[in-house]
Amino acid sequence: MKKVRIGIIGTGAIAGHHIKSVQELENCELVALASSSKERAIEASSKYRVVAYRSYQQLIENPTIDAVIVCTHSGNHLAPVLAAAKEGKHILVEKPIEVNSERAKKMITACQEAGVQLGVVFQNRFSPGYLQVKQALDAGKLGKLILGNAYIKWFRSAEYYQKSHWKGTIAGDGGAALINQGIHTIDLLLDSMGAVESVFGKIKTVKHKIEGEDLGVALLTFKNGALGTIEGSTAIQPGYPERLEIYGEKGSIILEAGNIVSWEIEGEESIAHNGQANSSGSSKPLDIGHQLHKAQLRNFVEAVLNNDRPLVDGPSGTKSLSLIESIYLSAKEQKEIFL
Repeated sequence: MKKVRIGIIGTGAIAGHHIKSVQELENCELVALASSSKERAIEASSKYRVVAYRSYQQLIENPTIDAVIVCTHSGNHLAPVLAAAKEGKHILVEKPIEVNSERAKKMITACQEAGVQLGVVFQNRFSPGYLQVKQALDAGKLGKLILGNAYIKWFRSAEYYQKSHWKGTIAGDGGAALINQGIHTIDLLLDSMGAVESVFGKIKTVKHKIEGEDLGVALLTFKNGALGTIEGSTAIQPGYPERLEIYGEKGSIILEAGNIVSWEIEGEESIAHNGQANSSGSSKPLDIGHQLHKAQLRNFVEAVLNNDRPLVDGPSGTKSLSLIESIYLSAKEQKEIFL
């Protein structure tokens, strides 16, 4: 079996999910890691028994590596992606693709010109519950969509922000609650409801001493005529599972933490709960586990092997970022923004 040889850039907490995923898949192999921290590089090399470089440039120059996974902080995705594309490496980058659309477009263009695949990590698109919802929507089971809601009422402690130099900053995080935590469910909302025509948003910082927002709300008008709302926060104690609600003329579906908790469609049996037990990062970021990352990595590796586009490619992975930027702009200018 042909294997995609992978290097991982960044050794922070989320990198552990990707490392486990690579190790458990048969069609890829972990070759090397790169860390800006000497201590973490040494620790990672010993723990995973692979080469650990002190810079992403050294990793990218390794000719045996076919693809890289970028796990650096959000505002530090552009440089390693541009360098990897130049060396002909395929790239899977953690969400958000970058902290603004201008930087994201540079990444997409570089990968297109280099002829390499670019995937963006939105692992919740691969949860069994959401895949079931997506199948129903594609089949038109809800009829004309009329309302879509994304609720991410999470909690993060002061220590969460204090232990990192970039979390909650504009340069490093692009903002805070919406662009970091809320973006996963916002991505699902857009994937379900389609493109947004206009947005009116409000953001505030009500609890944490951070540059970005820890509370945000938005009213959406979709291009298909439906309306929608977004509520995102890291200041809601103790933190509640994220919720996606999709309503159409023929019924409605509600997910919590990727689990179907309500399925009411004309002509179909009702579902109160589908019995799944996905975890939520509502109060602890790493409670989510790595299985959905593994599912997305499998899709990405297969795309590389088959010279095909991954399910969540660069343009698809940028849609939620563009919407969140528009929410920020709306809040700043205190007016409705047309996308």
